[in-house]
Amino acid sequence: MAGDDGHHNAEGQGGPGRGTDAEILTRIKSGGVKLYELEKLMPPADAVRVRRGYIEEETGTTLKNIGVFSLDVDRAATRNCENMIGAVQVPVGVAGPVLVNGEYAKGKFWLPLATTEGALIASVNRGASAITKAGGAEVRVLHEGMTRAPVFAAKSVGHAKEVADWAAAHEKDFAAITATTTSHGQMTGLSTYIAGTSVFVRLEFDSKDAMGMNMVTIASAKIADEIAKATGARLIALSGNMCTDKKPAAINAILGRGRSVVAGIALSHELIEKIFKTDAKSMFEVNYRKNLVGSARAGAMGFNAHAANCGRGDVHCLRAGRGPRH
Repeated sequence: MAGDDGHHNAEGQGGPGRGTDAEILTRIKSGGVKLYELEKLMPPADAVRVRRGYIEEETGTTLKNIGVFSLDVDRAATRNCENMIGAVQVPVGVAGPVLVNGEYAKGKFWLPLATTEGALIASVNRGASAITKAGGAEVRVLHEGMTRAPVFAAKSVGHAKEVADWAAAHEKDFAAITATTTSHGQMTGLSTYIAGTSVFVRLEFDSKDAMGMNMVTIASAKIADEIAKATGARLIALSGNMCTDKKPAAINAILGRGRSVVAGIALSHELIEKIFKTDAKSMFEVNYRKNLVGSARAGAMGFNAHAANCGRGDVHCLRAGRGPRH
């Protein structure tokens, strides 16, 4: 394993006029240097180590273990994580293989899962085994579209309707604007919503193989500026929460956000008894009373047993540079 200590010379010296670690810490304590300025005074790896040392002194906490890691600290500290003090490791296990019969994914696949929850991977592994022995999961992609929904303030209810109508009539122009911001993604549609004098324009994009949030946000910003300029509406926020981003929302379940997929398998009575140690009648009743009735009684956004557990453990989004919050 590597870490930020490997980038530090024996004397603990910085460059000309930068000072030793002790001198930098003194300047931080006196307010002469801000924590976020350390990368300007020394290499990122040294900045991470010095910043961690300062936090250790301030809190009386030992943070030695988070200084041992194998990721590219130069990239992480300058592009991905402000005020970086180290990295946390999460155990990664594997489940599968699971057989998938899809339009794009065909064959058996291993599922890497990052988790500290005991029995989670074993549970997923059992499910993968059942799916594969049943002949695989039939999967289809129904819809693709990453969204961003700017919100505008109109002068009146009548003006709000005019703004929404103007936006809907200029969808082709917005697609052309999008093409000036990216050579990969494409705008594929929009829908408008009005609440009093608030106007939401939900823009949808095909972001190809990328999760695409930065891509669609940049395009949406240029489109929003054009809407404001042409209609006189004031742009309030680039995301008006009709996207909806990073939070459960009915609009995502109904209209979709990202990739909407459907999957199905047919489990025999024999497989249910052999792998899950139960019977179809009992599984049906649990699904009805727990997932349907219980979830409805609780006002839950999702009617399932614990799908979020598996999504939380998925490392694919992290490996692809996507935030796990998505």
